[in-house]
Formats: sequence, C-alpha cells, structure tokens
Amino acid sequence: MTTAMRKWMMPVLAITICFEATAQSSTIRGFVNTEKQLKDEQQFQSEISAENIGNSIKTLSSHQHNIGSPGSKAVAEQVLAWMKSWGLDAKIETYKVLFPTPKTRVLEMTAPSVFKASLKESAFKEDPSTGQVDELATYNAWSADGDVTAELVFVNYGVPSDYEMLDRMGISVKGKIVIAKYGRSWRGIKPKVAQEHGAVGCIIYSDPNDDGYHKGDVYPKGAFKPENGVQRGSVMDMPIYPGDPLTPGVGATATASRLDRKDVTNLLKIPVLPISYKDAKPLLEALEGTVAPNEWQGALPITYHIGPGKAVVHLKTAFNWDMVDCFDVIGMIKGSEFPDQWVIRGNHHDAWVYGASDPISGLSSMLEEARVLGEMSKKGWKPKRTMVFCAWDGEEPGLLGSTEWVEDHAKELQEKCVAYINSDGNGRGYLEAGGSHALETMMDEVAKSVKDPQTGVNVFERKHAAEVVNASGFAAKKTAYAKKSLSLDALGSGSDYSAFLQHLGLTTLNLGFGGEDAGGDYHTNFDTYAHYSKFKDPGFQYGAALSKVAGLTALRMANADVLPYDFSKLSKTIDGYLKDLMTATDNLRESTAIENTALKEGMYKLAIDPTEPLLPPSAKADVPFIDFTPVQNALAGLEKTSVDMNAFWGKAKENPATAKAWNTKLYQAEQQLLSADGLPRRGWYKHTLYAPGFYTGYGVKTLPGIREAIEQRNFSEAQQQVKVLADAIDRFSKYLQSSMQ
Repeated sequence: MTTAMRKWMMPVLAITICFEATAQSSTIRGFVNTEKQLKDEQQFQSEISAENIGNSIKTLSSHQHNIGSPGSKAVAEQVLAWMKSWGLDAKIETYKVLFPTPKTRVLEMTAPSVFKASLKESAFKEDPSTGQVDELATYNAWSADGDVTAELVFVNYGVPSDYEMLDRMGISVKGKIVIAKYGRSWRGIKPKVAQEHGAVGCIIYSDPNDDGYHKGDVYPKGAFKPENGVQRGSVMDMPIYPGDPLTPGVGATATASRLDRKDVTNLLKIPVLPISYKDAKPLLEALEGTVAPNEWQGALPITYHIGPGKAVVHLKTAFNWDMVDCFDVIGMIKGSEFPDQWVIRGNHHDAWVYGASDPISGLSSMLEEARVLGEMSKKGWKPKRTMVFCAWDGEEPGLLGSTEWVEDHAKELQEKCVAYINSDGNGRGYLEAGGSHALETMMDEVAKSVKDPQTGVNVFERKHAAEVVNASGFAAKKTAYAKKSLSLDALGSGSDYSAFLQHLGLTTLNLGFGGEDAGGDYHTNFDTYAHYSKFKDPGFQYGAALSKVAGLTALRMANADVLPYDFSKLSKTIDGYLKDLMTATDNLRESTAIENTALKEGMYKLAIDPTEPLLPPSAKADVPFIDFTPVQNALAGLEKTSVDMNAFWGKAKENPATAKAWNTKLYQAEQQLLSADGLPRRGWYKHTLYAPGFYTGYGVKTLPGIREAIEQRNFSEAQQQVKVLADAIDRFSKYLQSSMQ
C-alpha cells in the first residue's frame, strides 16, 4: 500500500470505527414550516416496533401462500382485517389471471447410466415450518408442456456470452437439452436464449459455488442452500411484458378480453425445470467431450465437461393452466387537503412457499407503517394527500397483481399518483434505494434522518462507509470517499414498480436493506420464519429501519407544501448515462476494428493453443458513426430548464396558491419521458430512460432504446432511437418550462 493510499484509508477506517450520528436537518425540502412535520416524523419513528414486524412475519409465513392457493386468500384477508382495525379504508380488488401449477415433472438420465432426479426438497426437524403437506412442488412457472429426450449440453450460466463461447468451440445446442447454472442473469433469460439457439429443453440448477456449501454452512446449520434445495421461479419473458400474459395492456378483470394462450408472445415453447445440485451432479458427471473453461467450473467435486455425447436425458413437464383469483389488498388514509393526490406504498404478499424473507419481511415493514399512521389518524392526525397501502398478489409468477391493478386504473393513476414507493424482501445490511432521479435530493435527506440499527450512525453514512471500504483501487476509493450525498440506482425489473414507472411514467422508488443477509433460501421451502429470524434479520431491526425510511419518504411526499422534486439531479443523471453510452460505443468501434484486423492477419490461429478445440471468432460489421448530437442538444435545454425550475421552486414554496397549482404539474412531469410506441419489439415498456434488459431480465438498461440497439449491433435502429430519446427530453423540458408560466 502506498503512502497516498494510507492517507486515504485512514479516514476510511475512521468512518467504520468512529462514526457519530449526524444531526437531522432542521429544514426539509418542500416544507415552509418544518416544525410540525419533524414532530410528526419523530412520533412516527418512535412508534415503529421491530417486535410487531417480527410477529407479522411469523404469522404470515406460517403456511404456504402462492397465488391461487387457500393460503394466499388467507393472507390477503388477514392483511385486510389488520388494515381495517388500524382505521384504514380497505378493500380487496380481485383479478382473474392465468397461473400454471405442475402436474407432471420427470427428469431422468437414460444413458450412459440410469438416474432419476428426486425433484424434492427436504424437511428439517430444526425448522417446524418445512415439510407441510401442501408445499408447492419445485418447478418453473410458465415452462411449456413438453416431453423430450435428447443429449445434454452444459452451457454455464446460459447467457448470450456463453453461447458465443460455445460457437467458438464448435458446439451446437440445436436439438439438445441444456443444463445451466442459476445466476449472472434473471432465470427466464436462460431458457429464452436456449430456445433461440434451437435447444428443445432447459434444466436450471443452483451450483454450490454460488449459494451452497462453497459460500458457507448449509441450512439448518448455516444460511446457505443444502444439497437438495431448489429455487422455484417464473420464466415468463417479462422483458416483453409482465402481468397476466393473456391481457397485455389491460386489467385482467372478469370481463376482460383475453388472448388465446397459443398467441401469447411472452411465453416459452420449450420445457424448463429447476433442480438441486444433488440432482445435477450425476448429470454433469456423465458429460464428456470438451472440458469446460476454468471460469465455467463450479464447486461440485467433479471436472465439468460440456458435452454433448453419451449423456442422454428425458425431460417431461405438464401443467394445470388454471384461471385463478388474484387478491390485491388496498387500504387508504384519506388526505385532508388533496384527497385526489395519492402517495402509494406497495409490497407483494404472495410467496412460492412460506416466503418469510421474500416477501413477508418487506410486507411486514409496510404494514407496520400503515399501523402507526392509522393509529395516528385515529387520534386526529391527517396527511395532506391520500396515502394508499397496497399488498399485491401474484408478484412471483410475473408481477401479476400490481400490473393488472395499474393497467386497470391507468388513467386515474396518471392523474392522481404523486409517487409509488415499493419494497420487497428485506434483510440486515445497507440501504438500497433506486428510482426516479428527480427524488434523489429528497431521498438523501431521508437517508440522513434514520439511524442504522447496528452502528447508530445514519443509514447514509453506513452505506457510504461500505462503498468506500469495498471500492476496488485507489481511484475508486477516492471517488467514493468524496461522495457526500445519496445516489439512486436505476431500476430494471423484478418487483412491483415496473408497471408504475416503465409503463405509466409515474414517479417511483424502490427501497430496502441488504448486504449482510446472504444465504441460499431464495424461493426454497426453507425461506421460513426460523431461517429468517436466525440468519436474515435477528431482532427484526432492519425491518424497523425499512419502515422508518419508507414511512418518512411517504410522509414527506404526502405533506410537502411543494413536492420535493429536483430536476437538476435528473438532468445530470441522464447526461451521465449518455456519456457512458458514447464511451461504450467508441470502445465497441475500436475493439471491433482490432478484432477484425487480428482475424484478418491470422493472429487468432497463432494465439490459440492447437490442443484446445477453439475456433477464431467470426468477423463483425464495423461500428458506424452514430450522431448523438440531438440528445446532447436536448440535454442542454433541460439543464437550463432545471436551473429555472429550482429558482421557481423556491418562490413557489413561499406562495401557497402557486404551489397548489404547480404540484400537479410536477408529479405528472415524468410521463413526458414516455415514448408512445414504446421500445422496439416490446412496446409495453414506454419509459425512454429505464427498462429491464432484453437479455438481462432484472438488470436495468439505461437509455434502453439506443443502448440495446448498439449492443445488438442494429446501428440504424440506434440512430432512430437517438431521435426518440431527444424528442422525449425536449418534450419533458418544454413541459417543465410551461409549468412555470
């Protein structure tokens, strides 16, 4: 370590050891008189109970409650009863949605030896929740019905870059069944890419290198996945559209017009099945052929080969394609001044099995917020704007409950929704916050107003310390250390915010804690109260921290005199995305030229070990010049507008009449960033700044129209999408300017 590094590291270490809590600011963005608001916030925080949160987790995760099950209805009715007891005006809104459950699951190896996978998880005597008679079988929802027998091929994580490597090895998966590891992408991408390459079936397993014994002790001794643990989950092609696949764009009411299942565009054509690493080992062990590259090797005590060869497997799946009830619980505390302006807080209630971590930990935090605010309301306190608390059903199979509710209420939401604040599973660790960047300044203030349960510093300071200490290299540490305010992450998909943000353009946040809650329980039968209370958040203190962060956020949006938007933050964020994209494009152009030259000069033939069956890459089309000037010009206009907005915002705060008229324009502004036609080939996603990646699923793509066109080397489309983005930013800027007139 250099002397310079030591100088920088000394204050970093001091951060982790000697933090003192920063006093809460006496001013809050958006408020003229903060005294009453701070008093209300202090009362709210003081009444949040970690014990209540733990009791809710224990109650709601005691039985299986996947959508369509009796347990799901029971959870919805329990949440409804609680909301009503706290004084909320609550109801259940029911939708009719398609949901497949397994009736046939067969996986067996027929050559070179015979093996039949158990496809079953263990019950643990140490965990009384496991092993209940109604446990949902291990499967991937939205797999196709299928009965196939074929040679097996190992495809690593099954992402596009893995297939590029297979191409260089001269290995095709056409007509084969592939086996892929969970990880590196959302699970639905793996069968999607396999299908595109001609595979007839897909098996997905959890390698112990990722969340099993290689990471730590397995359950019940430790938090990690035991040998027959299986991750259930959806493989719907959600990057096309989420929600009920039969009703894209409209709410799945009982009378809704529905597609025929054969005409649906976001469902697979091949069978898919998840298995444990215990069931995967005999299959992988039987593979011959090329030894997998070192970076493909896992932690099973075998040498990983790719195949194909003698290993032949039989995969058969069949499902009950049922229409089921989807129960969304909606509770309201009516606003005293602006009842038709809604601050919406949401978390799903359905789980694959017991779901103590996912989603009940987050739901219990939200319910504690509702309880405290409901009790305050009984004593005379009222928010200025209506506060809405939503417990969604059907998130796990594909964001069903939230998407159908948003599509059903789309016009009303675009008129009334001030902000949507989402959470999901929660655990011990650091604040994780993402969403609409115009709320970054407000979220920085909130993060500095809530104490971290373990250290006593505020949650921003603890997050900041972790970012500094974990940054790789001197330059990164220096940059992290200099950071003085919270940054919001961009949102992709994977939770109930998608329809609000990416379909309707509503201001959205996604909040939670994590980073010290690793384990292998995700979507298994041991995501239970026993596991959660021992390994994820002992004492439920981070459940209370989430209640405080999300609750303060909702309170400030509900009571602000002038809504706390800061469009200069959004302008700078978009500019950063554009610069990153321009650099990536230049790098792609240069690397393509170098690779093509090396290929032409025969360098790959000289560099490749002749004993390794690796082919040179194919030549790629040169990357042409892409003119980003229209977006740069639009951003220059937005930067000027955001300066004007900040000045006007300060004046509006002092003029109640101006503020009242302006607030509606503020919270509807982000809708101007929507594209009427949506993204190419997936028009449901309309936001021009954020979308889940076509080949990442959960992972976000910023400026997605341009970025994905470049990544897919469709350069004419990229240039077209430059204009789409520039037009959206211009429209947004002009809207903001007109709002000040």
